[in-house]
Amino acid sequence: MDVTTWYLEQTSPADLIPAKPPAIELDIVRAEIPSPELNRFLYTAVGGDWQWTERLPWTWRQWSEWLGRGVETWVAYHRGTPAGYAELVPQDGAAVEVASFGLVHWAIGKGAGGHLLEFCTARAWDLAERHPDREPTRRVWLHTCSLDGPAALPAYKARGFRIYDTRLNVPGDEDEGVTPGPWPGAGPRVLR
Repeated sequence: MDVTTWYLEQTSPADLIPAKPPAIELDIVRAEIPSPELNRFLYTAVGGDWQWTERLPWTWRQWSEWLGRGVETWVAYHRGTPAGYAELVPQDGAAVEVASFGLVHWAIGKGAGGHLLEFCTARAWDLAERHPDREPTRRVWLHTCSLDGPAALPAYKARGFRIYDTRLNVPGDEDEGVTPGPWPGAGPRVLR
């Protein structure tokens, strides 16, 4: 299967375009204690419908090492229930990658995505305020692919991200035979 991957960026905090308020109340909280269990849960809960399989074989140690790189995890909750999340990864050159971003199935279509993306992109821009050893962010970037939800690319553009590269069949985008979903056999749901 052909998979297209788009790489998008912002190069100034002024690039961030505000979103409309969500239709549901959201509390967005940083998970300040690195937790492989939490991040694996969020990865599978959000990515199961979109063929996120790359990290499914990771061991607890691999998740721990990933988070130990300074990854910030921001979780959106509605009435105490996770609605979505983002992982912000500080990188060399004053860049921050939004490495994972998405909503759980029930939160899609309620305006939560735009609000969460705006909030987390702003947190990428002000990351140095929480980590004084880092220089101020000069670039925020992410990627999405044709396996992700159909609203992903337009949502990123609506928040002010610009495409800077497009690639076909990036290694790791294809299903590697690992069952997607939050548990074995869950598989992708048909979204209505």
